[in-house]
Amino acid sequence: MDEVKSFFKSAFSVDNVIFGFDDGDLKVLLIQRGAEPFSGKWALPGDLVYPNEDLDTAAQRVLEQLTGLRRVYLEQVRTFGAVNRHPIGRVITVAYYSLIKISDFTVTPASFAQTARWHAVNKVGYLAFDHNDILKACLRQLKLKVRMAPIGFELLPPKFTLTALQHLYEAILDTDLDKRNFRKKILSTNLLYDLNEVQEGVAHRPAKLYRFDHHKYHQLVSDGYVFDL
Repeated sequence: MDEVKSFFKSAFSVDNVIFGFDDGDLKVLLIQRGAEPFSGKWALPGDLVYPNEDLDTAAQRVLEQLTGLRRVYLEQVRTFGAVNRHPIGRVITVAYYSLIKISDFTVTPASFAQTARWHAVNKVGYLAFDHNDILKACLRQLKLKVRMAPIGFELLPPKFTLTALQHLYEAILDTDLDKRNFRKKILSTNLLYDLNEVQEGVAHRPAKLYRFDHHKYHQLVSDGYVFDL
């Protein structure tokens, strides 16, 4: 019996990787910890799961308590269980991620989060615990997801240019895309609605404006369509 009890001495936590697109950069929301361990260090918004709490509920609670963000769709990515990942004891963490439009949310740090701030993904630096590994895993998942589902369109204004759309995908995928090939492929999906409008008040030649046709996309998905960029 004592041997069995030893298996119940581990704790669970959740860590949230919240991506956002702003000023042409892919960013991630980090908190500066005001509690040990790693006090003063930047980290992902994460904390321990209550004994009577399920994982999805914990992820939403922790995100709101530390950053003020509410009603964010969170997708579970994977579990991190290295024996020594937490300096106090055995803590197994479950990582969640989301991609949001930064301007739709107001960040208000609280609890042990001294501050919360958006950081460019490629300029994050050293994070507490194994949070760099968690960030990399969630970034890989995001890059895979944007190629298989049109989730990036939610980050753009309702009316957008093909150039703005390309810049969004380049920021997420961290690569330069050939302009002609990108436009040919994205237009071949037939998911963009040509508004027959052009930009106004720009110094350069105004570009055509499009919007994403959500209704058509959902119709196609019900017929077995797979988005593949």
